Amino acid sequence: MEFLLEPWELPFMQRAFTVAAVVGLVCGVVGVFVVLRGMAFIGDAVAHSAFPGVALAYAFNGSLLFGGAAAGITTAVLIAVVSQNRRLKEDSVIGVFFAFAFGLGIVLVSTRDSWTTDLSSFLFGQVLAVSSGDVWTVAGIGAVLVALVLVLRKELVAVSLDRETARAAGLPVLRLDLTLYVVVTATIVMSLEAVGNILVLALLITPAATARMLTERLWSMTLLASAIGCAGSVAGLYVSYAYDLAAGGSVVVVLTGVFATVWCLAPRHGPLARALRLRRGRAAESPSPAT
Repeated sequence: MEFLLEPWELPFMQRAFTVAAVVGLVCGVVGVFVVLRGMAFIGDAVAHSAFPGVALAYAFNGSLLFGGAAAGITTAVLIAVVSQNRRLKEDSVIGVFFAFAFGLGIVLVSTRDSWTTDLSSFLFGQVLAVSSGDVWTVAGIGAVLVALVLVLRKELVAVSLDRETARAAGLPVLRLDLTLYVVVTATIVMSLEAVGNILVLALLITPAATARMLTERLWSMTLLASAIGCAGSVAGLYVSYAYDLAAGGSVVVVLTGVFATVWCLAPRHGPLARALRLRRGRAAESPSPAT
């Protein structure tokens, strides 16, 4: 029993649990709109586009967090502006900037003689090393992002489901696109310390995709996604401590395990539920045995 309670009593684990919970909650809320819009690729693109900003900041001994944020937001804004051209599909524009940004990051890294733990922590996360200031920063940014998304939820849903109809209805599509892209970018950059650049997409997408299997209603999906993201992140971090595993990877594995379980057992959309309905339908259609 003492071993089970031990991580909750350690100051560095308390900070790590707090950051993991906040990041999981925020990613769950923002991820709902990413999943609804079918823009998982933008999450991957923004995560990788932050790479050249981090490499540049590292080269000049600057802040890796602010360097990544600047590069990610710049890329997100360019994607939003260029994708307004109806001749180009959004995923094509994302692919162009994704490849360019990641290539630029590789070029910048190649100018350095060696990699350091600072740059590696950006790629793989270092949630156990967060400070009290990091906790407050993540909590403040997270609160602003969640509030912004909830205030604009109706407009963001309208643009996510049908951009042309939203434009015809007079909604500022470009402004909403920019807002969503910047929110996604800020969420990703905020999450980098918890799971790293390589795994951050899972934290953004998996809780929302899991909630999508359970409900069709936006509010229910948002609440479920935030709860799954928060609980899964804390559980994954606890597993990493108990078995001496990588924190970011453990969080992603736990969240994916929850997704797999829900995918199998979802009451309406899971394969088990469909098999049971099919079996009942066949049983109802079969003639009763003669008595």
